[in-house]
Amino acid sequence: MNMGKTMTTKQITEYFNFLSPEDIRLKDSRIGIETILYEYIDCGRSPEEITQIYKSISLEQVYATILYYLQNQETVSAYIKNWMEHGHKMREQQRLNPPPVSEKLHQLRIARQAKKPA
Repeated sequence: MNMGKTMTTKQITEYFNFLSPEDIRLKDSRIGIETILYEYIDCGRSPEEITQIYKSISLEQVYATILYYLQNQETVSAYIKNWMEHGHKMREQQRLNPPPVSEKLHQLRIARQAKKPA
């Protein structure tokens, strides 16, 4: 991608698959834009660092994601906010209703600690 030339929204969107309003992924990838933007915005990673973490994506794809965010900040910020809220809700549901295997592991841990001498 030539960063010296302004890309149109149409050109930028060619880098993504819009599976639903809540699911935008990099083309030919299962990685969502929220993953890239979380690394960039919240973790402060550079585009180069992001490609080192996610080796299946190119530097061009990372820059396209950032540019898409900058050109659609209000919409993408709402998308990320919804993604974060959904994640928090799912973790809370899992905490309140753990899968049977998690509950069994928890009980085994308690039993093991009870057997340890004081």
